[in-house]
Amino acid sequence: MNLDNVYIVLSHPEESRNVGAVCRAMANSGIKHLRIVGKKEDFDEERVRILAIHAAYIWENAEFFDSVTQAVSDCFCAAGTTRRKGKKRKGKLLLPEEFIDEISSAENGKAAIVFGNERTGLTDEELEECTLGVTIPSCADFASLNLSHAVQIMCYHAFRASEKPSAGYTPVSLERLDKTVSEIADNLQKIGFFSVTGRHDMEQFWRMILSRAAISEGEAKYIEKVFDKAAGLSCKGRKEN
Repeated sequence: MNLDNVYIVLSHPEESRNVGAVCRAMANSGIKHLRIVGKKEDFDEERVRILAIHAAYIWENAEFFDSVTQAVSDCFCAAGTTRRKGKKRKGKLLLPEEFIDEISSAENGKAAIVFGNERTGLTDEELEECTLGVTIPSCADFASLNLSHAVQIMCYHAFRASEKPSAGYTPVSLERLDKTVSEIADNLQKIGFFSVTGRHDMEQFWRMILSRAAISEGEAKYIEKVFDKAAGLSCKGRKEN
């Protein structure tokens, strides 16, 4: 596993010191890329540096975005971290080691790990922008982890996985994957598989499944051809009848 392709994404963090602590946690595991959903000017640079210490370079190179979707668009998957379960919380939540195992073979593809606000965590809407959910087990009496501690745990598992050999290949980015998902939905809609109102849920399903599969460009094109041909045959059959 290539640690240079692991991206930590913080969505609207409130406390500057927490951002600094996250930088230090990342540096402990050799992870350098930090993306923040928010504006740089909203943070106190001095407070960030106090806790970042020698990892301040991560803050200096941090990238800022307007949404989670923008922050993860060039990644092949985005894992939203959450301790809450529910219908809108991705259903099955992976353990940290399970998620890292899934992405370890993607030597050349970027993977994002997304963390929510310190007080509220990721909202349902933010988690929907991710492709899967990850949960860190903790005591039910005090289940909420400090932001930097949660980042440390995820980074540690990635660091351990980096010490193992990887076959390595390049999966498509989420931005590219969305094209395949749209092709699938377009063709399913052509054959009347679902109504217009059911399209969003269908797209979310395929986005989640295909991102977890970490498909290559060739596989993406093949899937598009399969659904296009299936829709064509279906339409042809209906005309003949």
